[in-house]
Amino acid sequence: MIKLDILSDPICPWCFIGKSLLDRALQERPDHPFSIEWHPFQLNPDMPAGGMDRRTYLETKFGGKEQAVEVYARIAEAAEAAGLEIDFGAIQRTPNTLDAHRLIHWAGIEAKQTPVVDALFAAYFQQGRDIGDHDTLADIADSVGMDAAAVHRLLAGTADAEDIRARDANAREKGVTGVPTFIIANQHVVPGAQQPDLWLKLVDEINGQM
Repeated sequence: MIKLDILSDPICPWCFIGKSLLDRALQERPDHPFSIEWHPFQLNPDMPAGGMDRRTYLETKFGGKEQAVEVYARIAEAAEAAGLEIDFGAIQRTPNTLDAHRLIHWAGIEAKQTPVVDALFAAYFQQGRDIGDHDTLADIADSVGMDAAAVHRLLAGTADAEDIRARDANAREKGVTGVPTFIIANQHVVPGAQQPDLWLKLVDEINGQM
């Protein structure tokens, strides 16, 4: 197997789109060589712990309502082309994602990272849930067969928080400036949400060399 490391943030729409496009390609190539691992990258590392009102966040980030609408119109178009239904209107708050990244990390210990990532994307982008909320995160853990009570206890403390921050900082030091970022075999970097054709070509090239 070949390692495919994915740097992502569960509130990043391009990460959701990029994963959907990758999934489409891998479904066409069930013999793909990739062993996938997810890694933390916070779009908003300075976000208050309780998050903030989404409209305020977007207008601040993009310099006003009109610019935010323009940016998200392009994102909605790309999501639709990828076959995703995103309910942006249902999202009331932009959360701090440190705890969501801690959950993804713990899921990795139980080989349940990808199901948790899927559940986080669905909760945020399709159900409008606050994935900074501990009850929501414990519920997501339960939905993939993790121990919700244990996750709740861990979230109440600071377990692995500094590790997540350090891994995020390390990615930035290595030159990662946005997500999704895909790293193949710790050598080749594929930035952004790529179309299935690119992934199919890469899989075929790799399989042809193995």
